[in-house]
Amino acid sequence: MARFSGRHGKHAIGKPDMSDDKKMNPKRRNLIMLTVAAGGAAGVTAAAPFALSMQPSERAKAAGAPVEADISNLAPGGIMTAEWRGQPVWIVHRTPEMIAELPKNDASLADPKSLRNQDTLTPAYARNEGRSIKPEYLVVVGICTHLGCSPSAKFAAEPEPFDPNWPGGFYCPCHGSLFDLAGRVFKNKPAPDNLRVPPYKFLSDTRIVIGDDKKKEA
Repeated sequence: MARFSGRHGKHAIGKPDMSDDKKMNPKRRNLIMLTVAAGGAAGVTAAAPFALSMQPSERAKAAGAPVEADISNLAPGGIMTAEWRGQPVWIVHRTPEMIAELPKNDASLADPKSLRNQDTLTPAYARNEGRSIKPEYLVVVGICTHLGCSPSAKFAAEPEPFDPNWPGGFYCPCHGSLFDLAGRVFKNKPAPDNLRVPPYKFLSDTRIVIGDDKKKEA
């Protein structure tokens, strides 16, 4: 690890000898003083960007930091996107009809109980039918677990070219993976796993923090 010190060693920069001020041409003396002053200013100017470059950028600090989402205007049946660690995180406000549809999908899903890679994909508080803390709100990373594409929201339960009996959910147009409204992958699709549920918690009924699920100690 590189270390930097404020010392200059033996070859420190000294001041010009002014003992013969009276003998020195006044114009030459003024020129020397201006040169030293300018050199000092240049040194300060050059040092400033170097010092700043050693500080972490705002982007770097924010890369792994939790983000807060205001869901007060998210209507039932709607979706909003937040960004966490450079990834899209979807927040879906599920309607009662959407919630009621979830158990009907179980027989068609590859991992209906979210048993695969639980530590990575599904926190303990989301190991339920809706994969959520509150049944009406789904929070998942919007990246397909196949090759990292971003699926499209297809919430309407209606026939689709990719599934005539589509119950509503997410469709990845890259290779055809399908996920239900809990982010669970359907059987026989390229994606091996369900969509990831990131760590999150509710600060209030209208505010969610993504990237932090630790409770405050009393």
